[in-house]
Amino acid sequence: MARERDLFANFERMRREIDELFGDVSERPIGHHRRAGFSPPVDVSYAEDPPRAIVTAALAGIRVEDLDIQVQGRELTISGHRRPAPAEGLVYQQIEIEHGPFRRVIGLGVDVIVEETRASYEDGILRVELPLVRREERRRSVPIEVGNRPDPPTADAP
Repeated sequence: MARERDLFANFERMRREIDELFGDVSERPIGHHRRAGFSPPVDVSYAEDPPRAIVTAALAGIRVEDLDIQVQGRELTISGHRRPAPAEGLVYQQIEIEHGPFRRVIGLGVDVIVEETRASYEDGILRVELPLVRREERRRSVPIEVGNRPDPPTADAP
């Protein structure tokens, strides 16, 4: 797992270096269209006691009133808007903090109790806890039938 993270960290560093050399190709307008919004990083983990999914999203600089959280089935949707910083009287050398709308749909591999989902937001970190549906272990003794033949005829039968 650590080796995978190192590999992706190297790719991300290489992408940033290329962007610095040639400019961010994904940010260049194509015709009259420009990429809108951004995609905040998200972690998904599971805890056992009590059983729950925990989704953590890095949303620095976004006001809580600009966030919306929806849970439907096995999907959690986090959407919102990061407003640009006031630019009055400023001349920027570099702009890397993305702003605009965002929407992340996080697929959960489990059923959750939608009504008991809780969210908290502190220091730019959104934490959503989704309690897992507890499957009742149902056990039943199953009777075994011996053959599926009709009863033998009796002597009184015509």
